[in-house]
Parts: sequence; structure tokens; C-alpha cells
Amino acid sequence: MKKIIYLDNAATTYPKPQIVYDQMDYVNRYLAFNAGRGLYKGAKDAEEIIAETRELIAKLVNVNRSEYVILFPSATVALNVIINGLKWDKAFNVYVSPFEHNSVLRPLYKVSKKENIEIKELPFNKETFEWDIDKTKKLFEENKPDCVFITHISNVTGFILPVKEISTLAKQYEAKVILDAAQSMGLINLDLYEVNADFVVFAGHKNLYGPFGVGGFIANPKSFSIEALEPFVVGGTGSDSLNLEMPDSLPQRFEAGSPNIVAIAGLNAALKWISEKKGEMERKERELTQILVRELKDLEIELYLPSDLQNHIGIVSLNLDGYRADEVSYILDRRFNVATRAGFHCAAFVHRFLGTVERGGTVRISVGYFNNEDEIKYLVDCLKKIIAY
Repeated sequence: MKKIIYLDNAATTYPKPQIVYDQMDYVNRYLAFNAGRGLYKGAKDAEEIIAETRELIAKLVNVNRSEYVILFPSATVALNVIINGLKWDKAFNVYVSPFEHNSVLRPLYKVSKKENIEIKELPFNKETFEWDIDKTKKLFEENKPDCVFITHISNVTGFILPVKEISTLAKQYEAKVILDAAQSMGLINLDLYEVNADFVVFAGHKNLYGPFGVGGFIANPKSFSIEALEPFVVGGTGSDSLNLEMPDSLPQRFEAGSPNIVAIAGLNAALKWISEKKGEMERKERELTQILVRELKDLEIELYLPSDLQNHIGIVSLNLDGYRADEVSYILDRRFNVATRAGFHCAAFVHRFLGTVERGGTVRISVGYFNNEDEIKYLVDCLKKIIAY
């Protein structure tokens, strides 16, 4: 099989480090037991892997309380648990950025049809992507924010949002801040206390370089209370089984069902691999992104970039005149064996923001640690051939 040039890392990073494949294979063969449900050695060993994984995740965001790391099958499930668990018992103003993923927008929209909440969009400049702090201050004064959802890195544009600044303003009104770090965690520095988020949501299969099947959130130990979030998914926890209510202890209160020990073990290995890189991943992705942008700017294509490229990493969206986004991605795949993503990328608001709805969205190119400069230049040559055709 011809080697694929894989440039869809925003969807899921590929390939994974070899240690991830090795660990998953070992655990699937020898430790695939129901962790936390048995006293035999295999079950206890599996439980220890999960406990260590929580510690590694907590350490990544400068939290020293691993019980505040709640594991789920994905970031989407984690966001559903948060959004459906919040107590919408009065009129609420919820603010989102135009860059949010549908894993935020769709659960919010569903809740808004039943509860008295209004979803408002934070103002950003459509040309520069800069956040308009003055307009936001006016909005907050007129309609006090109760919850603010912010993605850290846009999965469509690679724009790094000013999450610390937005959170600081929101906290002046005692708003809850939920940070979607699916694209950022593992790639760029993230300190939960510095950004002052109440919840940080992560996806194991993206820039944490783990497998599908594991994600979750980290609750802020300084602001989180059991009463603030109702369990959304309920069931067996392996503890307090005679009680028909979910336990009050963390993380058991929110983790119902058998944990995916194979996926968690893969994430465990990936987190150890990441810890050895110490900034190397971000440096490499920034270099590849800079090369990609520089090469693409010489072509007759439309790029959707922030004006300040220091606030940009990993992802570039584009369109070619005379083609729909899906046509370009299809040609890249079938003719040149280059994997990209085309369409709306599960982000409902951003394409109205970019003006790309009628073009079928964008072609998204997203680099990862295992890409190299030769692959970037090959992609650019492919686009030149499509343009010249």
C-alpha cells in the first residue's frame, strides 16, 4: 500500500507513538479486566493504570488533585455531562465564541429548548480574528454572563484564542468558564489555574496522541463543588452498590460503567511519551505551520488566518477558486494520496464567521508531530497542479 500523506491531525493524530500501540496490545491481552470491580491482582493492576493516568493528566495542567480528573469515552461525552449536569434553574446568559465545536453548541442548543437560557456569541473581528474586549464588556454589562464556553484552539482555523483574558473578564461577573482544550492539551502550555477555568475538557486521541475511546474533563479543585453539577450518566461504579444514588466522592460520582482500560492504557503511554518531549511538539508544529503558511501564500488560494500568526498553530483552512472544498479534498486523496478534511468540521458558527457556507466550508490541513517538511512541500505541489489543471 502506498504511504499516505496524512494531514488530518485535527480530527485525530496519526500515527500514534509506538509505545501506545505496544501498551494497548499488552493490556488488551493481559490486563483487560474490569478495573475497580475486583480484588484479584489483574483488576487491581488495571486500576493502578487508571489512577496513574489521572495523575499524569492532572500534572499536565498543574493540578495536584488527580480525583478531579474525570474520564469518559470522549471530549463530546464530557461536554454533555457538564452541560446537562449544570443546574439551569433560572434565566441564564451563556456566551460562546464563534469558533466553538458542535460538541459544545449542540448540547447547549438542546438544553436551550427546554430551559430558560440564551446563547450569545462573543464578538471577534472577522478580518483579524481579534477579540473585541470593549464590545464584550458592554455585552457583559447589559447581560451578565453566567457561563462562558471557550475553545482554546479553533479546530477550523488553528487560531489560539485569548482564553486567559476572556476568562478574567468573565470571572468579574462570577461566571463559570468551560474551556474546550481538545485541540490544545498536550500541544501548548495549559495551566488550569492560570486560565482560571472551572472545567477543562480534553480529548485523548488528538494532541495527547492517545487512542480513540478516552477523553474527559478536569474540574478546578478551587471552585468545584459536588452540588454544582448533577450526574448525567448514572449506573454502576463498583462502589457503594446498595445505594441507588451516585456516590458523592470523586471521580466515582460522574463515572458510570466499566472503564475502557485498553484506551486508558494507551493514553497512559502517550502521556509518558509527551512528558519526554518538553516543548518539542509545539516547536515542531509551529515550524511546520510557518512553512505551510509561507508556501500557501504564494498560491492563488484563499486562506483563513488570524492577522497575528503568533496566535496560530497546526491548522490551516483554505479554498481554491472554481472548486468546492470537498472537490479539492477528494482530488488530493484519489490522485495524490493526501488525506485532508473538507466541509464544516463540526463547527456551526465559524463558517458564517468566515463566510464559507456557500463554498461548502473549507479544506482543512492539519499537521502533527510525525509530519515533515517534505510532506508539506508535496502537498503544495499537489495544490499547484490542481490550480493549473
